[in-house]
Amino acid sequence: MLKNKSLIDGVIDKFIGKKGALIPLLQEIQNIEKYLSRDVMKYVAEKTGFKLAQIYGVATFYTMFRLKPQGKHVIRVCKGTACHVSGANSILDSIRSELKLNDTDDTTSDGLFTIMVVACLGCCSLAPVIMVDDNTYGKLTPEKITNILKKYK
Repeated sequence: MLKNKSLIDGVIDKFIGKKGALIPLLQEIQNIEKYLSRDVMKYVAEKTGFKLAQIYGVATFYTMFRLKPQGKHVIRVCKGTACHVSGANSILDSIRSELKLNDTDDTTSDGLFTIMVVACLGCCSLAPVIMVDDNTYGKLTPEKITNILKKYK
Protein backbone atom coordinates (compact mmCIF):
# COMPACT_ATOMS: atom_id res chain seq x y z
CA MET A 1 0.00 0.00 0.00
CA LEU A 2 1.40 3.37 -1.00
CA LYS A 3 1.19 6.22 1.53
CA ASN A 4 0.95 9.00 -1.04
CA LYS A 5 -0.90 7.23 -3.85
CA SER A 6 -2.99 10.24 -4.91
CA LEU A 7 0.10 12.48 -5.07
CA ILE A 8 1.98 9.84 -7.05
CA ASP A 9 -0.99 9.47 -9.41
CA GLY A 10 -0.89 13.24 -9.98
CA VAL A 11 2.79 13.07 -10.91
CA ILE A 12 2.18 10.13 -13.23
CA ASP A 13 -0.68 11.99 -14.92
CA LYS A 14 1.62 14.99 -15.43
CA PHE A 15 4.27 12.92 -17.24
CA ILE A 16 2.37 10.05 -18.84
CA GLY A 17 3.09 9.73 -22.55
CA LYS A 18 5.80 12.40 -22.58
CA LYS A 19 9.09 11.51 -24.22
CA GLY A 20 12.05 11.45 -21.83
CA ALA A 21 9.72 11.57 -18.83
CA LEU A 22 11.12 8.74 -16.71
CA ILE A 23 13.87 10.67 -14.90
CA PRO A 24 11.78 13.75 -14.01
CA LEU A 25 8.88 11.45 -13.10
CA LEU A 26 11.06 9.49 -10.68
CA GLN A 27 12.58 12.71 -9.29
CA GLU A 28 9.16 14.12 -8.42
CA ILE A 29 8.01 10.86 -6.90
CA GLN A 30 11.19 10.66 -4.83
CA ASN A 31 10.54 14.20 -3.61
CA ILE A 32 7.19 12.97 -2.30
CA GLU A 33 8.33 9.60 -0.92
CA LYS A 34 11.93 10.59 -0.02
CA TYR A 35 13.15 7.43 -1.77
CA LEU A 36 12.07 4.94 -4.45
CA SER A 37 10.80 1.79 -2.79
CA ARG A 38 10.24 -1.41 -4.72
CA ASP A 39 6.48 -0.94 -4.26
CA VAL A 40 6.65 2.57 -5.74
CA MET A 41 8.72 1.42 -8.72
CA LYS A 42 6.33 -1.48 -9.32
CA TYR A 43 3.34 0.89 -9.16
CA VAL A 44 4.96 3.30 -11.61
CA ALA A 45 5.62 0.41 -13.99
CA GLU A 46 2.00 -0.72 -13.81
CA LYS A 47 0.63 2.79 -14.36
CA THR A 48 3.03 4.04 -17.05
CA GLY A 49 3.96 1.05 -19.17
CA PHE A 50 7.65 1.43 -18.37
CA LYS A 51 9.18 -1.95 -17.59
CA LEU A 52 10.13 -2.47 -13.95
CA ALA A 53 13.65 -3.39 -15.08
CA GLN A 54 13.94 -0.06 -16.91
CA ILE A 55 12.77 1.90 -13.87
CA TYR A 56 15.11 -0.03 -11.59
CA GLY A 57 17.97 0.48 -14.05
CA VAL A 58 17.49 4.25 -14.04
CA ALA A 59 17.03 4.35 -10.26
CA THR A 60 20.24 2.43 -9.63
CA PHE A 61 22.34 4.15 -12.32
CA TYR A 62 21.82 7.76 -11.23
CA THR A 63 23.19 8.65 -7.81
CA MET A 64 20.42 11.20 -7.22
CA PHE A 65 17.98 8.35 -6.60
CA ARG A 66 17.71 6.51 -3.30
CA LEU A 67 16.40 2.98 -2.87
CA LYS A 68 16.14 3.20 0.91
CA PRO A 69 14.84 5.86 3.29
CA GLN A 70 16.97 8.91 3.89
CA GLY A 71 17.36 10.83 7.11
CA LYS A 72 15.55 13.98 8.10
CA HIS A 73 18.73 15.97 7.37
CA VAL A 74 20.92 15.27 4.34
CA ILE A 75 24.63 16.04 4.60
CA ARG A 76 26.28 16.42 1.20
CA VAL A 77 30.05 16.08 1.40
CA CYS A 78 31.88 17.49 -1.60
CA LYS A 79 34.69 15.30 -2.91
CA GLY A 80 35.49 17.43 -5.98
CA THR A 81 39.11 18.22 -6.74
CA ALA A 82 39.32 21.42 -4.68
CA CYS A 83 37.64 19.81 -1.69
CA HIS A 84 39.60 16.59 -2.05
CA VAL A 85 42.97 18.34 -1.93
CA SER A 86 41.74 20.55 0.93
CA GLY A 87 40.88 17.64 3.22
CA ALA A 88 37.42 16.34 2.27
CA ASN A 89 38.37 12.83 3.40
CA SER A 90 39.11 14.01 6.93
CA ILE A 91 35.83 15.96 6.96
CA LEU A 92 33.92 12.85 5.88
CA ASP A 93 35.73 10.75 8.51
CA SER A 94 34.87 13.34 11.17
CA ILE A 95 31.18 13.34 10.19
CA ARG A 96 31.06 9.53 10.21
CA SER A 97 32.72 9.47 13.61
CA GLU A 98 30.42 12.12 15.07
CA LEU A 99 27.35 10.27 13.80
CA LYS A 100 28.74 6.86 14.74
CA LEU A 101 28.41 5.54 11.18
CA ASN A 102 30.62 2.81 9.78
CA ASP A 103 32.03 2.96 6.24
CA THR A 104 29.05 1.21 4.68
CA ASP A 105 26.10 2.96 6.36
CA ASP A 106 24.87 6.28 5.03
CA THR A 107 21.92 6.90 7.37
CA THR A 108 21.96 7.05 11.16
CA SER A 109 19.94 4.44 13.02
CA ASP A 110 17.60 7.13 14.40
CA GLY A 111 16.86 8.37 10.87
CA LEU A 112 18.09 11.88 11.63
CA PHE A 113 21.00 12.12 9.17
CA THR A 114 21.98 10.75 5.78
CA ILE A 115 25.43 11.33 4.29
CA MET A 116 25.81 11.71 0.54
CA VAL A 117 29.20 12.06 -1.14
CA VAL A 118 28.87 14.36 -4.15
CA ALA A 119 31.23 15.23 -6.98
CA CYS A 120 30.93 19.01 -6.61
CA LEU A 121 28.87 21.55 -4.71
CA GLY A 122 30.12 24.46 -6.81
CA CYS A 123 31.81 26.21 -3.91
CA CYS A 124 35.46 25.52 -4.73
CA SER A 125 36.69 28.75 -3.14
CA LEU A 126 35.29 27.52 0.20
CA ALA A 127 36.87 24.06 0.07
CA PRO A 128 36.39 21.75 1.84
CA VAL A 129 32.60 22.16 1.80
CA ILE A 130 29.51 20.36 3.02
CA MET A 131 25.82 21.15 2.71
CA VAL A 132 23.39 20.21 5.44
CA ASP A 133 19.95 20.42 3.87
CA ASP A 134 20.17 23.80 2.08
CA ASN A 135 22.90 25.32 4.27
CA THR A 136 26.49 25.48 2.99
CA TYR A 137 29.48 25.27 5.32
CA GLY A 138 32.96 25.93 3.98
CA LYS A 139 36.61 26.20 4.92
CA LEU A 140 35.97 23.29 7.22
CA THR A 141 38.21 21.45 9.61
CA PRO A 142 37.31 18.21 11.38
CA GLU A 143 37.02 20.20 14.62
CA LYS A 144 34.16 22.33 13.22
CA ILE A 145 31.94 19.36 12.44
CA THR A 146 30.64 18.77 15.99
CA ASN A 147 29.25 22.30 16.30
CA ILE A 148 27.68 22.22 12.84
CA LEU A 149 25.88 18.94 13.49
CA LYS A 150 24.66 20.09 16.94
CA LYS A 151 22.45 22.64 15.17
CA TYR A 152 20.49 19.79 13.57
CA LYS A 153 20.20 17.34 16.47
